[in-house]
Amino acid sequence: MKLILRADVDSLGRLGDIVTVKNGYGRNYLIPQGLAKPATKANLKAFELERRKLQENADSLRAQAQGLADKIAATPVSIAVRVGDGDKLYGSVTTSNIGEAMEEAGIDIDRRKILLPEPIRALGEYDIEIRLHPDVRGELKLTVARHGRPIEDIEEVAEAVEESIENAEDAETTEA
Repeated sequence: MKLILRADVDSLGRLGDIVTVKNGYGRNYLIPQGLAKPATKANLKAFELERRKLQENADSLRAQAQGLADKIAATPVSIAVRVGDGDKLYGSVTTSNIGEAMEEAGIDIDRRKILLPEPIRALGEYDIEIRLHPDVRGELKLTVARHGRPIEDIEEVAEAVEESIENAEDAETTEA
């Protein structure tokens, strides 16, 4: 089935592209969602008249996404977690946790837009990528800290853990 795209569709094409897709995908998803129209001569003529308005709408969405990306980059987010021995997290930090923390910081984002290759299982600072638009990606500065301890103490805790490990290794070598 040949269709004219009325919007940018991930992994398919851009606004105005004529694409060939399977009948079910076109009939059941693209056309009902308003993302495409059948590529007939009448629809091609109508689309050319409508293209400018659709392009302006797409540009405004892209500009909004860029503004949100700038806001995300300027707003660091922290999550306090409970940890056990050796600073191991009880559980992990997932996209849901990050989404809730962003909401508390005043940024409303769908958790499915947060690109996290695997859950976070250690304390520290992370750069998290967020897909806001097919052309715009934001980067969030996330700090995972121990619950009940100020975030500034993370580096001190890391140094103390490294020092205790070194002391333990030195004690083992002197006994041997």
